[in-house]
Amino acid sequence: MDRRTFSKSIAGLAFGAASLDRANTAAAAQETQGAAQGVPFDLSVMLWTVFRKLPFEQRLEKIAEAGYKKVELVGEYKDWSADDFKRANAKRKELGITFDTTAGLKHAVGNPKEREALLSDLRDVLPIMEKIECPAVIIMSGNVVPGMPRDVQHDSCIEGLKAASALVEGKKINGEPVRLLLENIDPEENPRYYLTSVAEGFEVMRQVNHPQVRMLYDFYHEQIAEGNLIEKLETNIDYVGLVHIADVPGRHAPGTGEINYKNIFRKLAELKYNRIAAMEFLPVGDAVEELRSAREFAIRSART
Repeated sequence: MDRRTFSKSIAGLAFGAASLDRANTAAAAQETQGAAQGVPFDLSVMLWTVFRKLPFEQRLEKIAEAGYKKVELVGEYKDWSADDFKRANAKRKELGITFDTTAGLKHAVGNPKEREALLSDLRDVLPIMEKIECPAVIIMSGNVVPGMPRDVQHDSCIEGLKAASALVEGKKINGEPVRLLLENIDPEENPRYYLTSVAEGFEVMRQVNHPQVRMLYDFYHEQIAEGNLIEKLETNIDYVGLVHIADVPGRHAPGTGEINYKNIFRKLAELKYNRIAAMEFLPVGDAVEELRSAREFAIRSART
């Protein structure tokens, strides 16, 4: 920056310091990645929970500073220009970050009248997923349809996901099969939401019976909705495509509430879960520090 004449020299110092900081951040992230050897699952951060007042590229820098190499999105790219995509891709590549999952489709699978609109959403987002090299997208059940029997909505989830799976059949992005991930939401967060039970979600998975369609097992939502987290994880591990991490109450960092995340991370490793565990918690203090601590806690727990 050159607001004053002498600031040229200050800028030079700042640039050198920033370069050193970036090098140290990258080295720390690499060291943290190395510490994860022997743990079968990767760790990610759901971006909507942190650094929301910062520009997108700076948010990625903060994620890298906390030691993560994966990020999940919720349609942050919706209004991006071509230049925005270029900058975002350049920054994630510079930091060694990949986008593993995205969300934010307008329509859902639980209402048969929305099926064609959902498929249109999916067709629209697939080219964007290719552009940012993101191989998975979250699908919602949507709300309860007034007057519609639950078994009809249950069947709509099955048939909608079967139709959606045909659009991604055999398709790969960034070397990985494109996956559709169905998410449960607890009734306290959304009293109108249809799929509150992960157990029902796994029933849907069995009926869809497609390797590119899996369940997003959100431990936070399921603890509020029904509990019994580990037994359902063990019974249905083959149908789990992603897990989301936050503690109850308050959606804060793992280990701050009533969920025994030490046992959950250990069980994930024991079951050889080799997908992603994404931090989706709301920090109460320094977000970088809380994310870093959560990552270390997950790795340490998985290795015990």
